Amino acid sequence: MTKLEADSIGPVDVAVILFEDGEFNGEVAPALVKLHESGTVRVIDLALVRRDADGSIAVVEIEDSEVADAFQRVNDEPLDLLSAEDLTEAASGLEPGSAALAIVWENTWAAELAAAVRGSKGRLIAEERIPHETVVAALAALDDADR
Repeated sequence: MTKLEADSIGPVDVAVILFEDGEFNGEVAPALVKLHESGTVRVIDLALVRRDADGSIAVVEIEDSEVADAFQRVNDEPLDLLSAEDLTEAASGLEPGSAALAIVWENTWAAELAAAVRGSKGRLIAEERIPHETVVAALAALDDADR
């Protein structure tokens, strides 16, 4: 991984992906590897968190997990931006018996735009991701209106 430079870094996102059955099988790894290798995103940090049936919390670094091989191509030099406190907080919000994958990535596709905005003394003041379910509902409503 090349060093992250404050002047040229793209927007950075943190995502926590819930696995209600508590199982990690590495099936999301190929899609993440494809995005990473194409330069769309640069994976900065990955970790797994679990909340056991008894409510206890476990934090597992990807390289120490059963799915380490699946994620190795995007996690060869993690920066550990997710602190133990961050991961414990994410896990504490899980239902017992579930697990989550926490990912930090740079949106490298937007780095040039972000640098231009900063260079022109602009700054992002609002951003929101629209949940997939909301998009599906909106598309269905449009489809219904066209009938």
